Amino acid sequence: MTDFLQLFFSGLATGSIYALAALGFTLLWQASGTINFAQGEFVMLPAFMMLGFISLGAPMLVSFVCTVLLAVLLLGWVFKRGVVDPLFKYGMMPIVVATIGLSIAMRNGVRAGYSAEAHPFPSLFADKLFNIAGVTVTLQDIGTFALAMVIVMATQAFLAKTVTGRAMQAVAQNTESASVLGINVPRMIFYTFAINAVLAVAAALLVTPTYLAKFDMGEGLGTKAFLPPSSAASTTHAAPCWAG
Repeated sequence: MTDFLQLFFSGLATGSIYALAALGFTLLWQASGTINFAQGEFVMLPAFMMLGFISLGAPMLVSFVCTVLLAVLLLGWVFKRGVVDPLFKYGMMPIVVATIGLSIAMRNGVRAGYSAEAHPFPSLFADKLFNIAGVTVTLQDIGTFALAMVIVMATQAFLAKTVTGRAMQAVAQNTESASVLGINVPRMIFYTFAINAVLAVAAALLVTPTYLAKFDMGEGLGTKAFLPPSSAASTTHAAPCWAG
């Protein structure tokens, strides 16, 4: 029973990281009808970005903020305008093929341009153990689970409680009706891509200290995070207005 509980608490921490990546999957699908099979690499690349800033002597917080800005630019705006926008008019399959190709390119690009070796990554939490009723739990697991849940709940609160979040939900429900109501559909869709990029950076910050920074770390993460929701599969999306 003790072993089960120990694995259970450790699994909660890992599962919460998968939840961050899966939330990005869901947001992209609902708002823009995009399935991103490079989602795992969207977590891997920020890990190496942060390592690069840290190697230059930047503190962890500064590295995180700089990586968020770069991720919003590269994994949000460039990904949307360079990959999704040109292919959306041809249907879903070209986007699927393109994102699979992008994931392969990102993995091999990092391996060739940075390193094929696994690199240690600094943790946000101290190396401390807690013994609760015979169950050993690390501060890393507790902190990872707590921080991931805070991020998930903050994202949900943003979508449900703010004007921008409700506008994004309106776009996810029906882009044509949202446009008639005066909502800037392209802007809301970009916000979705930007939030997905931020979630990817947060997932990288939490998962990399445990699993190390590796060029192929996103492969398993993306597979585990991908779960096509049955409700989304039956939803009909009006073609988003990509212009602007």
